[in-house]
Amino acid sequence: MKIQICPSMMCANFAHLKKEVMELEQAGADIFHIDIMDGTFVPNFGMGLQDLQLIRESTKKLVDVHLMIQNPEQYVEMFADIGADIIYFHPESDIHAMRTLDKIKNKGKKAGIAINPGTSVMAIIELLPIIDYLMVMTVNPGFAGQKYISSIDKKIENLVSLQENYSFEITVDGAISRDKIKLLSQKGVNNFVLGTSALFGKEKTYKEIISEIREEN
Repeated sequence: MKIQICPSMMCANFAHLKKEVMELEQAGADIFHIDIMDGTFVPNFGMGLQDLQLIRESTKKLVDVHLMIQNPEQYVEMFADIGADIIYFHPESDIHAMRTLDKIKNKGKKAGIAINPGTSVMAIIELLPIIDYLMVMTVNPGFAGQKYISSIDKKIENLVSLQENYSFEITVDGAISRDKIKLLSQKGVNNFVLGTSALFGKEKTYKEIISEIREEN
C-alpha cells in the first residue's frame, strides 16, 4: 500500500505560499492539507479562504480542508465550491453529522470526519458506512508543535480492524514523525498529515525528505 503524504500547509512559509505549493508538488506530495479554525471549536484561528483559493489555483493535486469549526454544515458547500476535494469535519461539533456528510457527497466531494483524542470509536460507528476518510487526531486539535498522544495507537488499531467491513481510508494528524509514519503504515494507516515533526522547518529539501520517507515505507 502506497502511503499518501499530506503536507499541513499551516506550517508552510506564508510569505511564499505559492512557491511552497509548487516545491511540495514537485517533491511528490499527494494531498495538500488545509486547517480551518474558528476560534470557538478550537482556541485558535487557522488558514483562510484566500489561502485555500491560492493553493487550489496552484496545484492539480488533491486538496483537503479540515474544518475545526462549529456548525460545519453551514459552510461545506462554500468550501466545496472553492475547490476542496476532501472535506473533513468534526462530528463533535455537528448534531446532524449524517446530513452534513450527505451534503458533502451531493457536491461531488469526498466526505471525511475527524475525531478528537477523547472521542471513542463507538461514538462514530454509525457514520463509518458513509464516510470516505476518517482522520484520527493524535494531538488535541488547534495548535502545531504538540506531543503525540501514544494511547491513540489502540484506537487506530481498532479502526484498522473495522476497515474490513467498510471502505474508508484512515488519516492521522498531529506530531507525525518519520518513526510514526513507519509504525502506523505497518498497522494499516493510509494517509499522513505532516507538519514540523517530519517535513517543515528542516535543513533538507522537501524532495529529499519525501524521497526518504518513500524509501523507508
